[in-house]
Amino acid sequence: MKNPYQKIYLASKSPRRRELLRQIGVVFELLLLRDQTPRGPDVSEDVLPGELPQTYVARVTMEKARAAYQMMVWRSLPARPILAADTTVTIDGRILGKPANKREAVEMLRLLSGRTHQVLTSVAVIHQEQSWQLTQVSDVLFQSLSDAMIEAYCDTNEPYDKAGGYGIQGPAAIFIESIHGSHSGIMGLPLFETAQLLQQAGIRIL
Repeated sequence: MKNPYQKIYLASKSPRRRELLRQIGVVFELLLLRDQTPRGPDVSEDVLPGELPQTYVARVTMEKARAAYQMMVWRSLPARPILAADTTVTIDGRILGKPANKREAVEMLRLLSGRTHQVLTSVAVIHQEQSWQLTQVSDVLFQSLSDAMIEAYCDTNEPYDKAGGYGIQGPAAIFIESIHGSHSGIMGLPLFETAQLLQQAGIRIL
């Protein structure tokens, strides 16, 4: 039987990551980083000049995990493993973040239409001054999208809190012709890799 006192801190606002952790029975408490402070966000998600997509997503993820670890220490919270993750979409070497408005969302979907892109999700766990990290990469092929399909989708709330302007778990699933990789990774938390990291940190999954 799983130790009922095993619990982690999740440093993510994503409701999808919460659902995925619950799916594999991981008990968690939110330890949320701040988007706004007098000195700016706790962790900036700006891309550094010349930064490659895989380097970018891994760096931001580890910075989130370390910031949450420091928050745990400063608040004198019970010491538990901290999990952070970040997802980015890339095509032609370009990093597609969350669209700020409809124009950006339409531009992203037109770029993805009829082509294969990559979804990168990096996961980091810190516990007792040790850290573990993996980045999962999935190839996603979109069907060719008509302007009407793109406009209709971008008139919903779906694109605006998701890297690349779409979510596989919503209506955009009909855009996806095929995937090679991890369905849960495309959602924002690759469960195979996440379970490996948590087990290394002493969390029993089953």
